[in-house]
Amino acid sequence: MIAKQRKNTILTRGFLHIFLIIFGLFMLYPIIWMAFSSFKTDSDIFSSNLFPTHWIITQYTKGWSALPGVNFGKMFGNSFFIAILVVIGSLFTSSLTGFAFARLRFRFKAPLFAMLMITMMLPSQVTLIPQYIVFHKIGWVNTFYPLIVPSFIGASPFFTFLTVQFIRGIPKELDEAAKIDGCNMFQIYWRIILPLTKPALVTISIFSFYWTWNDFFGQLVYLNSPSKYTVALGLQSFLDQQGSSQWGQMFAMSMLSLIPVFIIFIFFQRYLTKGIATTGLKG
Repeated sequence: MIAKQRKNTILTRGFLHIFLIIFGLFMLYPIIWMAFSSFKTDSDIFSSNLFPTHWIITQYTKGWSALPGVNFGKMFGNSFFIAILVVIGSLFTSSLTGFAFARLRFRFKAPLFAMLMITMMLPSQVTLIPQYIVFHKIGWVNTFYPLIVPSFIGASPFFTFLTVQFIRGIPKELDEAAKIDGCNMFQIYWRIILPLTKPALVTISIFSFYWTWNDFFGQLVYLNSPSKYTVALGLQSFLDQQGSSQWGQMFAMSMLSLIPVFIIFIFFQRYLTKGIATTGLKG
């Protein structure tokens, strides 16, 4: 009986693994198609063959320096510069604000937190025009400031909400024990709470990096000079409105733009699951 149950379990797991592999390949097919297309000629890209008729590497070399006056190395540098600073700003503001809402007592705490939740429901297009007017008047258009500074002043309420929920799962007895040892509130935040919120902070880092790296609309609005272009704007430059788009070079650069995303996900995926679950510690 036990052997039969074990055999059924093995068969069930085998079918489940086969299904997940097939489903995973189905979901990854667009990326697989783009990867093979980056080694094709433009005339061969939209043929019925998945694999290239003739493998070429020139799409990568030509695409790297296809835009006049600036290559993709500069664009990758701009994207990394913006994304890293946004990650730092998001971690700074979300951890401090989340700690305040989860642990401190102050007037209008509930209304302020409700207002924070309301701002999560606002589409970015609603606030785009007022923000653009403000940044234009202070001379920040065509600079990186409009893309970076908002992250240092709490422009991502979702990250604050995620941090609040995570900190609420940490037993308050740890705070009380730290107070007995002579810690003030900032020391409790820095020495006790911050190390325990590592899964949530890693999750915030991943999401903020992804959203900034893939952001196209905001960068299109505020950046005008090719020397300040990011990877997203550089990929858009391959599309010609007259219909003579350089598909092979665009696919080649798109594959390169996916490498940082894959690397970050592979190394930090286990923290991503813990952070979204927001379980904290079980007291």
